[in-house]
Amino acid sequence: MANQATRTYIATIRNHCQVYDSLDSLGFAASKLWNVARWTVDRIWKETGYIPDHSELSAYLKNHERYADLNAQSSQRVIQELAEAFRGWYSKRQNGDEMANPPGYRKRGDEHPRSTITFKEDGFKHDSEHNRVRLSKGRNLKDHWSDFILCEYDTDPDATVENVQQVRAVWNDQRGEWELHLVCRVEFEGIDSPGDRTAGIDIGISNTAAVSYGDEAVLYPGGALKEDEYYFAKERAKCDDTTSNEARRLDHKWSSRRTHFLHTLSKTIVEESERRGVGTIAVGDLTGIRENGSGETKDWGSKGNQSLHRWAFDRFVTMLEYKAEEHGIIVETVNERNTSKTCACCEHKDSNQRVERGLYICDECGTVANADVNGAENIRRKLEDTQVPPSPDDEDRSTGWMAQPAVHLFDRESGRFTPREQVVNCKP
Repeated sequence: MANQATRTYIATIRNHCQVYDSLDSLGFAASKLWNVARWTVDRIWKETGYIPDHSELSAYLKNHERYADLNAQSSQRVIQELAEAFRGWYSKRQNGDEMANPPGYRKRGDEHPRSTITFKEDGFKHDSEHNRVRLSKGRNLKDHWSDFILCEYDTDPDATVENVQQVRAVWNDQRGEWELHLVCRVEFEGIDSPGDRTAGIDIGISNTAAVSYGDEAVLYPGGALKEDEYYFAKERAKCDDTTSNEARRLDHKWSSRRTHFLHTLSKTIVEESERRGVGTIAVGDLTGIRENGSGETKDWGSKGNQSLHRWAFDRFVTMLEYKAEEHGIIVETVNERNTSKTCACCEHKDSNQRVERGLYICDECGTVANADVNGAENIRRKLEDTQVPPSPDDEDRSTGWMAQPAVHLFDRESGRFTPREQVVNCKP
């Protein structure tokens, strides 16, 4: 049976001049609907102290005149985005981020900015033979009953755009034009596993990932992310208006660099795992990391709470899973319980053995290891022990590689992860 995955291809619009005005009208309409929904939430919130969810908002607004400016599914998606934004804001506040603001209105002065329009199965028709896609207008914006937008597009020559599940029209501020994001379902057949070895990954904040292969380890520090966070936060603080074009530009650039970092990291780990004959990657399950044992929100301190909220581990694991799938590698999550407290060599458990942030010393067997590598090796062993019984030789392993792992830094010059001694530029 073929493996299936979702891919998004970014396409330029060949006939941009012909469809520009029509896409603009939809983009502005999406912003107006967002603002109507935002005003509705604000009114309900003030009167009842309750924030309505996506389904309640959609049911309430489906007869509003702005709802019919877009295809019904496109309008539903705008309201869903607002509901997701409120959930994200509420989650930030619960996690201790007191600086988080609720989602605002989409306005720049008296103008509505162009919002992304999402077209689901009822809102588009794709012609793969001629690289065209027909996009639906809402009832209010049609000149006649069969009016639609026909976009001719170009994508990467290596991309095969088939089985399109969703189309998004996205305004590119940098280029000043619309582009299409084509979400496709792709199938992978006949991909053999690179081998039967297992790798373990401990995800963290200081070291974004520590990877153990059982006989060697690699650390991928998150210094580049922290430097970007500091730089862009400082630059953004210089903006008089947090909704200004400059503030939005900084937010977009910061987000793009963070996304590139995570994509590059996940790709690097998959490629290094394939080279070593790894068929399974074990990742610590961080579900509930923001909660204590009783299910309440855990207090990591003011700075710790903000760092933890920005810690995009779910996003990173998702990237890792679909990239690994293309190489025949399986990604599985394992329970992280006690992996940071337990010695990977003798399995002695003591919460005091992690003597410093990056140092682990076992009082029982004397093992000295990098703390994150020790955690990654425990994660690897947890999954490996369920598949292959531990070998007696495992108890005689040298711990040198655990104490002195290789360190690969993000090189801004090349945009890749490189051994520390070869890095040209790691400054923002």
